[in-house]
Amino acid sequence: MHLHNLSIMNRSSFPFWRVRVFCTALLAWSAFAALAPSASAQTADEILAKVLAARGGADKIKAIHAERVSGKISFGAEFEGPFSVEFVRPLKMHMEISINGRNVVRVYDGKSSGWVINQFAENKDVQPMDAADLRNIADESDFDGPLVDYQSKGNHLELQGKDEVAGRQTYKLQLTNKNGDVRTYFFDASTFLLIKWEGKVVVDDHDTPLETFFSDYRDVHGVKFAFEVDSDTPGKPQQKKITIEKIEIDPKIDEARFAKPAVPASAEPAAEAPPATSSTPPQ
Repeated sequence: MHLHNLSIMNRSSFPFWRVRVFCTALLAWSAFAALAPSASAQTADEILAKVLAARGGADKIKAIHAERVSGKISFGAEFEGPFSVEFVRPLKMHMEISINGRNVVRVYDGKSSGWVINQFAENKDVQPMDAADLRNIADESDFDGPLVDYQSKGNHLELQGKDEVAGRQTYKLQLTNKNGDVRTYFFDASTFLLIKWEGKVVVDDHDTPLETFFSDYRDVHGVKFAFEVDSDTPGKPQQKKITIEKIEIDPKIDEARFAKPAVPASAEPAAEAPPATSSTPPQ
């Protein structure tokens, strides 16, 4: 979803899930520049209610206790492989990606501890999440997304009127989270589904612009999810694609999945890793 990126060579971070690859943060806004801030906020909440209804309803979204999402992630024909991510309330996450026989694993216990295994890195042992990972991990592991109950999460919304994306009219919303990160969401003005996200991710200690497109919406147990997510850095040729093959709602997941993981064995010697780039929801 939420999404958000995958930086295999560096921190193995996946802020793509912040955007909610699985589109649990499908919200919409309507704004007019002439409105006062209080009126704009009210309009945003009214449109938000329509978007949640389009996804299946806020009650259904919040009633989901756990999710398991699996599919394929691709950085081009030479660098692609399967991924899976599991979420359990509150904020527990276990994510695994395998590319060319090497694995990336990220685990968060929902409280204060997280771990990373990056077999593309020099040190392939289990490592504690660094400060940058922990700063954003609550966003990544929140499978409702940063826009659901945004006020209680310390997020700020600013309505920015309408825009056009691929010939479609959209409502545009800018979200600033409690860490000061700014993201822009574009919601189809007819369906109220998320079709584009813009923001920045950190690559090699530098802010890098990123845009992500959501499509192929399907109904899973009465809730709509995007099954294709395409991300790239504007002006650069390499494109990252996530194709979701299966979404399981409320599967049984062992609590041990959210404890410190064991190092998985590499299936085979791997080719050189893809260039350090970021893809996305998440979140």
